[in-house]
Amino acid sequence: MKNQKRKVISRAVRWAVLLTLPLTAAGTVRGVKAAAEMLNNPETSRQTFSEVSDNSESSELKGADLLSGEMVLSKGYGVYAETTKGEVRLMSPLEMESENPGEKPYPEEWTKGIEIVRATYGRYGGSTYFDLDGGSQVNNQSTISNDTLLRESRSAPDFTISATDEPQVLLYHTHTTESFEPFVRENMDANFNYRTTDETKNMIMVGNAIQAELEAKGIGVIHVTEIHDYPSYNGSYGRSRESILPILEQYPEIKVALDIHRDAIAGDDFASQPYVEIDGKEAAQVMIISGCDDGTLGMPNYMKNFHFASSLQRQLEGDYPGLTRPILFDYRHYNQDLTTGSLLVEVGSHGNTLEQAQYSGQLIGRSLCRLFDEMREQS
Repeated sequence: MKNQKRKVISRAVRWAVLLTLPLTAAGTVRGVKAAAEMLNNPETSRQTFSEVSDNSESSELKGADLLSGEMVLSKGYGVYAETTKGEVRLMSPLEMESENPGEKPYPEEWTKGIEIVRATYGRYGGSTYFDLDGGSQVNNQSTISNDTLLRESRSAPDFTISATDEPQVLLYHTHTTESFEPFVRENMDANFNYRTTDETKNMIMVGNAIQAELEAKGIGVIHVTEIHDYPSYNGSYGRSRESILPILEQYPEIKVALDIHRDAIAGDDFASQPYVEIDGKEAAQVMIISGCDDGTLGMPNYMKNFHFASSLQRQLEGDYPGLTRPILFDYRHYNQDLTTGSLLVEVGSHGNTLEQAQYSGQLIGRSLCRLFDEMREQS
C-alpha cells in the first residue's frame, strides 16, 4: 500500500512539474534542452554548458570542424510519398529502411529507461505570455513590452510568394540527427541518446513530410539533408550556416528558411510526450522560436521574422487547434539574420514518436501552403 501511495505521489509531482514547466522555465528552455542532451550524450556531457548551448554565431565559427563531403540536397520524395487526388500519403517511418543508416543507426532492440508522461499543453498563464489574435500565444522573454509585440504581430509578413518555378522555401536541420521514440510506450530507452544518422528516423524525415506537402501544391523547396551535428555536436550552427549561405546566394527567390528541430522536455526521471489528437491521429505539439536582438546579435530585421512567425502561428493554430505551444520570442540568433522569414521550429520532443513527428511535419506543410496562398503576389 505504501509503495502504491509513493507511486501516486510521484506521478502527481511529475504532472505538476510538466504543467508548471512552461510557466517557470520559459527563460531556461535552452538550459533544459542542453541538460537533457548532456544526460543522454556522454560526449556532450564532457562539454561545458556554454559549449552545449550552441547559440551564437561567433562561438559556432571558432574552430568549427566542418564535415567533409559534398552538400547533400533532397532530390525529391521518390518511394517515400505518393499523391492521390491532391492528398500526400507518406510511408510510416517504421516501415522505411535506409540504404545507408550511417555510423549511428536507429536501435533495433530497446531497454527500459525513464518514464514517458503523455501531456497536451493548453493555454499558458503568467506575465510573459500574451494571446495573439485568434487564440494562439507568445512567450515573451525579451524586454519589449507585450503590447508592442501584440501590435507587431498584426503586421503582415514582409515578403510575398511569387508565381515562379524557382524555390522559395529552404528547409534544413542544424541538429539533423535528433530522433524520437519508435511508438507509444511507458518508458524511454536507457541506452539510446535519441540521435541517429538514419535519415528515415531523424529530422530529415520530418523535413521530408513538410517538403512533400509544399511540392504537392507547386511550391519550390530546397531541403538540405546534410548532417551538421555528428560526429561533433558543438559547432552545429556554424556548419548549418555554411550549408545554407551558398544556397541563399544561388536562389535569391527563397523567402522562407526553416530550421527544423525537436525539443527535449524532461526531468530527472521522466520525459514528456507533448501531443494532440487531430483528425483521429496523434501529432507532436510544435513550438516556433523567433529570435530578437538586444543590439549585440547582428539581427536588425528580427521583427520581420516575428511578423512571419505570428502569421504562421495563427495559421497553424487556426487550422489545427492545440497543435502549437506558444512562440518563444527571446534573445537567440539561430542564423535568423539570413532572411526575413527565418525561424526555428521545434517539432515535438524526444518523448514523441516517429509517426507523431512525421504527422506534425505534414500539418506544418499544409498550413504553410494555406498561408502562402494568402501571401501570393497579386498579378
